[in-house]
Amino acid sequence: MGLFGRTPDKPPKELITEWSQKIRKEMRVIDRQIRDIQREEEKVKRSIKDAAKKGQKDVCVILAKEMIQSKRAVTKLYASKAQMNSVLMSMKNQLALVRVAGALQKSTDVMKAMQSLVKVPEIQATMRELSKEMMKAGIIEEMLEDTFESMEDGEEMEEAAEEEVDKILFEITAGALGKAPSKVTDALPDLQPAGAAAASDEESEEDIEAMQSRLAALRS
Repeated sequence: MGLFGRTPDKPPKELITEWSQKIRKEMRVIDRQIRDIQREEEKVKRSIKDAAKKGQKDVCVILAKEMIQSKRAVTKLYASKAQMNSVLMSMKNQLALVRVAGALQKSTDVMKAMQSLVKVPEIQATMRELSKEMMKAGIIEEMLEDTFESMEDGEEMEEAAEEEVDKILFEITAGALGKAPSKVTDALPDLQPAGAAAASDEESEEDIEAMQSRLAALRS
């Protein structure tokens, strides 16, 4: 009989092995998501440079804000990966405890990590399944239903700070836009004939919308 009178369907060692394998698999999912976002970021950087050459300041600002949101998304994914590593370490500790005590032990560290991980869209299905299995085995306490129902952060991405936009533009254009860390307030120099710029405006808008859609899909 397991902890608190629970009787796991499988031996503790087998449960820990299965959970660890599932977590490692989801960590690879996170890694792929990060790489996909970063690849799109490189495309956005090139578009910012092109827009800067054409004197399209508004386009540069829009794309810089997309970059900031993507960077924040990547930061959150790295944080989730760190939490998953923490759970893996706890699983190793559980394995040692099983050898001594013969049963799984409750872990507040695992509880805290899983409460966060069930809210990460990219891995939420697997993390929800693991949480239920861990509750049944007695490692974590029963989570509140709203924890599971919180599939999204719920928090809207705040407006990108102007100084962040300026920093992004300054770095990508090697100082062509504004002065770091000053705000970009001056109109960009028109580096191509007005007619050519007007002809490319419609194409630029379509490209921006396409990039925004791809990045939004990767972050969701």
